Amino acid sequence: MTSSTEQLSRELGTSGVRGSAVGLGTWAIGGWRWGGTDEAAAIDAIRASIDEGISLIDTAPAYGLGRSEEIVGRAIAGRRDEVMLSTKCGLVWHTDKGTRKFEHDGKTVYQYLGADSIVHEVEQSLRRLGTDRIDHYITHWPDVTTPVDETMEALMRLKAQGKILSIGASNVTPELVREYLAAGPLDAVQEKFNVLDRGLSDALLPLCRENGVSVMSYSSLALGLLTGKIGPERRFPEDDLRHGNPRFSVETRQKTADFAAAIAPIAEGHGATIAQIVIAWTLAQPGITFALCGARNPDQARENAGAGRLRLPETDLAKIDAAARRCLAGI
Repeated sequence: MTSSTEQLSRELGTSGVRGSAVGLGTWAIGGWRWGGTDEAAAIDAIRASIDEGISLIDTAPAYGLGRSEEIVGRAIAGRRDEVMLSTKCGLVWHTDKGTRKFEHDGKTVYQYLGADSIVHEVEQSLRRLGTDRIDHYITHWPDVTTPVDETMEALMRLKAQGKILSIGASNVTPELVREYLAAGPLDAVQEKFNVLDRGLSDALLPLCRENGVSVMSYSSLALGLLTGKIGPERRFPEDDLRHGNPRFSVETRQKTADFAAAIAPIAEGHGATIAQIVIAWTLAQPGITFALCGARNPDQARENAGAGRLRLPETDLAKIDAAARRCLAGI
């Protein structure tokens, strides 16, 4: 694997906006449900990502009720033009409209995508991020109380004003994607996809390919489960979302350890880590345009970036699939 910082670059739908195929996801950087955050280390991780050629940085107001966006804003100050900045709307705490989603830090967060709220949200995000534009603006979760037409009309108005440059949707069904496409230009969807979670393959990926819609995978390393670093003995603090999660049972972690051992020869052959092989596998799947990966320190950022310079041949991809079928069944 080359030591160059040059990353694989891809276009976001037909928007003309381009970003690195490996992106930095900043949910954990917000601290919420991840056992808190070290802001200095988080800023270093973001800057290390940029240094390594990662331009796509994805955040959201809901990640720590604005904290992740603020950290990202501080980290990219003076380097804004090196970044394809992605954030979201639709999980709000300034209103009680929509549907109650969760409680956090004494506030009730609602799923709401009304036009009035989107106009409010984008200004708050621009302020926290310290920028005059958002390259990619994503509806975070569906809102059953607001027609898609209203949501898209507000997003297209923001795009016409230059405040956002492209439009995305996350956590959607194929039916909802069709509604978005009927209402206006949808450039990308953001969904969970990794070697364990492949549900998109059946319907959503083909639909997106047919309509020129990019796909950003999130949880590309399954909350760290597929890094090869979380063994059966690992313990998580109570304020970490992996604490008590059945996906992180001792039995499951043993299976993922077996998977890591099975693909270790492939990693060694490329001078790569298990995590880099898993990310590269994800990016090689038909229809997957970008893979978002979290990093909380510079070492993790540099490791993720290395995957963007890795190209796996079909023989290795087949071996990874075979190892997944053998080791990960039932998870």
